[in-house]
Amino acid sequence: MAVSPGAAMRYVIVTGLSGAGRSQAMKAFEDMGWYCVDNMPPALIPQFAELVKNQSEPIERAALVADIRGGRFFDDLENGIEGLRQTGASVQILFLEASTAELIKRFKETRRTHPINPTGSIAAGIEMERERLEAIRASADKIIDTTQKTIGQFRTEIQKAFEPEEIEDSMSISIQTFGFKRGIPLDADLVFDVRMLPNPFYIAELRNLTGNDAEVQNYVMKFQDSLSYYERLLDMVEFLIPLCIKEKRAQLVVAIGCTGGQHRSVTFGNLLAHTLKERGRTVAVYHRELSGQ
Repeated sequence: MAVSPGAAMRYVIVTGLSGAGRSQAMKAFEDMGWYCVDNMPPALIPQFAELVKNQSEPIERAALVADIRGGRFFDDLENGIEGLRQTGASVQILFLEASTAELIKRFKETRRTHPINPTGSIAAGIEMERERLEAIRASADKIIDTTQKTIGQFRTEIQKAFEPEEIEDSMSISIQTFGFKRGIPLDADLVFDVRMLPNPFYIAELRNLTGNDAEVQNYVMKFQDSLSYYERLLDMVEFLIPLCIKEKRAQLVVAIGCTGGQHRSVTFGNLLAHTLKERGRTVAVYHRELSGQ
């Protein structure tokens, strides 16, 4: 994101309950181009700001995780934030939480003890941490409850809160054509089978051509079944694209297969790529079974 000259350095202090999603928050900020530091001792935050100022290549946005893992150093968080603000920086606090039941479930799944109460019950540790974080929670600019959020929903909420102008339909679409006799592509998200359509292989003058050739394309698409299939395939892909974008997927892989991967699948793959590009999507097409691809 371009930052205008003289714009204040931006900081987000990420804190909250253990197990509530700080690691995923860091990944979200990293993907948005922020400089990220995990488990930053609060007392060192002003010194970090001073180091940032002296960098030859400017850092314009930084997300710093400060949490209970810092032990007694965590008590310096309010002073650290105040010191940061005194440098003229823009500072926001992101507080992450979840229900006790969900946090216990997450600790059990990862077989971790609670950092506040490592030799006691997880539930007791969670409640002790809630009490200790009451003040910082009250001063938070953004509170996110991750109890029922998918990773995609969580990342979207962070982006809406801190980089709303960057939200766009940036997911790329990869269309791969293939022959079933060599197996389905391992990275496929959607697989469409066009083997039930008329096969140009059995037309002598088309056998040595491919779906890149107009003659094959015209033959495949002259049948009503082919047209109807394509309409439904396109409808399905168009329906799923915004859902995938909402889940913050970087790429959607659509695989289209026929018997040999030479004629029908290539025809459909090219047609789908053309249609989606015309509708403003970022699309790449790859014909696995064609030589030179």
